[in-house]
Amino acid sequence: MRSRVLALCLVALFFLSGCTEVQEPITRESEGLWNEYVVYPISQTIIYLAQLFGNNFGIAIIIVTVMIRVLIFPLMVKQIRNTKAMGALQPEIEKLKEQYPNKDAHSQQQLQEKMMELFSHYNVNPLSGCLPILIQMPILIAFFHAITRTKEISENNFLWMNLGSPDPYYFLPIIAGITTYMGQKLIMAGAESDNPQMAMMLWVMPVMIVIFALNFPAALSLYWSVGNIFMIAQSFFVKDHIEKRTATLLKTTE
Repeated sequence: MRSRVLALCLVALFFLSGCTEVQEPITRESEGLWNEYVVYPISQTIIYLAQLFGNNFGIAIIIVTVMIRVLIFPLMVKQIRNTKAMGALQPEIEKLKEQYPNKDAHSQQQLQEKMMELFSHYNVNPLSGCLPILIQMPILIAFFHAITRTKEISENNFLWMNLGSPDPYYFLPIIAGITTYMGQKLIMAGAESDNPQMAMMLWVMPVMIVIFALNFPAALSLYWSVGNIFMIAQSFFVKDHIEKRTATLLKTTE
């Protein structure tokens, strides 16, 4: 499910990158809710922070990234909890599948109902893991618009790269892929061994992110890499609490 959502979001991003509007500068006069309340505020926030740090737009992007990660931190905690809980419940899910092995519509409906009862009993939402992805992708698209449509950002440099162009040395795309893998591995933490879909996501998502990062502005790779690193650090703060909760859940399913 998550891989499909991510794929659709990336396709949408590629589509949006070709829109005529991307070629138009973002200004106070730009019309539309998307421009007025999402793209323009991000653009102006980056410019404002860059001015505070000696016109350093890379530092500004890093700060904005951390701010966004702090705001969506509760969603990330919920994602980790549900991912680990789904892993803990996997034996029970397999038992249900054995009870309803037939592929006819009636048996499959009964299986789904029993699985929903199981998730409800343990207060687990199997779809909540998609929410952080659904939240992050519009932000990523907004960043893309803010960068490409704001000359101050797109024509500025940070370290060895131009923020409005792909990283010429592929360093950030590789970092983005590695940190995506590490973040996914930390969130799943063994749950993928019992779930083939999770195991597939562990590899598919980093590869997609690298391909994506190779073709888009380095500022986006910077945003994604810093966001991943911050998320990994955040995960360690809640790791013990979530593991205790998962251990309790495992005991109740034995």
